Amino acid sequence: MTETTNTRITTASVWPCFTYRDAPAAIDFLQRAFGLVETARYGTGDVVEHAELAWSAGGGVMLGSVRDESVLCETPPGAGSVYLVTDDPDGLYERARAAGATMVRGLRDEDYGSRGFTCRDPEGVLWSFGTYTGTPG
Repeated sequence: MTETTNTRITTASVWPCFTYRDAPAAIDFLQRAFGLVETARYGTGDVVEHAELAWSAGGGVMLGSVRDESVLCETPPGAGSVYLVTDDPDGLYERARAAGATMVRGLRDEDYGSRGFTCRDPEGVLWSFGTYTGTPG
């Protein structure tokens, strides 16, 4: 189970991981565009060895700079996608657009009851947001 205190994640079971050519710029963008909150950053100068960004609804993502010694060195920067649940897809859509996210699929209502959108960050990672919280288990 995920516990949150404000936006600080104390535990999470799933952490999508991404590599970026310019990780500091990516962190800045992800905070401005989507409201993710930086909770940890390790590295020197412009090299981010490990960063964590929390999502206000729970969970978060990890990211770092492209580095040969990284376990993700075979994953090209800008690859991957993630879906985050939001209760305000319309507001988040406008925020992401204003921050310069490239809209791939505009706001729409899905047959399965979700409302959301998909965009790319400046390095190409796909970010989908919607109201769908998954099938109760």
